[in-house]
Amino acid sequence: MSEQGASGHAPSCCCSASRTAPGAAAQGAGETARGASLEIGASGKRQPLSGMVYLAGGEFLMGTDDEEGFPKDGEGPVRPVVLSPFYMDACAVTNAEFAAFAEATGYVTEAERFGWSFVFHLFVPEAARAGARPAPGVPWWLAIDGASWRKPEGEGTGIDDRLDHPVVHVSWHDAEVYAKWAGKRLPTEAEWEYAARGGLIQKRYPWGDLLKPGGEYRCNIWQGKFPEKNNASDGYAGTAPVDAFLPNGYGMYNMVGNVWEWCGDWFTPRPAQAPGSGTNPQGPARGTNRVMRGGSYLCHKSYCNRYRVAARSSNTPDSSSGNIGFRCAADAQ
Repeated sequence: MSEQGASGHAPSCCCSASRTAPGAAAQGAGETARGASLEIGASGKRQPLSGMVYLAGGEFLMGTDDEEGFPKDGEGPVRPVVLSPFYMDACAVTNAEFAAFAEATGYVTEAERFGWSFVFHLFVPEAARAGARPAPGVPWWLAIDGASWRKPEGEGTGIDDRLDHPVVHVSWHDAEVYAKWAGKRLPTEAEWEYAARGGLIQKRYPWGDLLKPGGEYRCNIWQGKFPEKNNASDGYAGTAPVDAFLPNGYGMYNMVGNVWEWCGDWFTPRPAQAPGSGTNPQGPARGTNRVMRGGSYLCHKSYCNRYRVAARSSNTPDSSSGNIGFRCAADAQ
């Protein structure tokens, strides 16, 4: 059973911090770069773009009533949801892919414009600790000047050895601009969960109910005592390559663990009650936070336990940190 606070509410999510610095008002992403169109085949139907998986859609059971779930997060109730066919990236967007986008468009992310982003305390270089500012309520996140997708731990760091890792320090606004440029879009929360389940019905993880079947690590999460000691028993203390570990039944990689992934929906704690929640749900028409799914390399059962396919979280659309990324989707009809 997941740890609960004295109030009975689910514990705060260890894996994200919101941009709350004085004067750091929410910003739009600026002018959207012109996007490429989806490829059109000889049949006149859209063809899958490179790196995308065709998903047939149809009805599936969304949500969970699992004893390890957090009802206050809106994980339940279990309900049938119908989706139209769609495409989704098999992997999260990489640093190399985002670098190509930034070079082609000159796009500057929100973290770069703000001049800082959140870095997990164990990764902060010693030289940057003096000016670090802890995030309220989650002091293991430090606001580091200069941290961005190009410099994941701040000044003096880079991504040359992480080009196949997921891009991080991207806000929801940044992800949306990239997706439009690529001729795609962010997945809905329902599409994300359908893809994560990999064709399995009401299983806890993309591969089944056991976290380590046969003792084999299947995702990149915290191993040790959070937040001070990560044994990195799964091979990674921070991000892993986007195609690390085995894919699920749909060929989707790292749908849980590694990095949180932005979805297109506004967050509501009662998604099952949102209008149109039964067929191609889009989430509420407005809100303050955007949905994030999948957990990250910081998730641990003793605190967060949100590396399950039905687990949900959210953040303000201008927030960024060293464990938030995204993947794209596209319509198939």
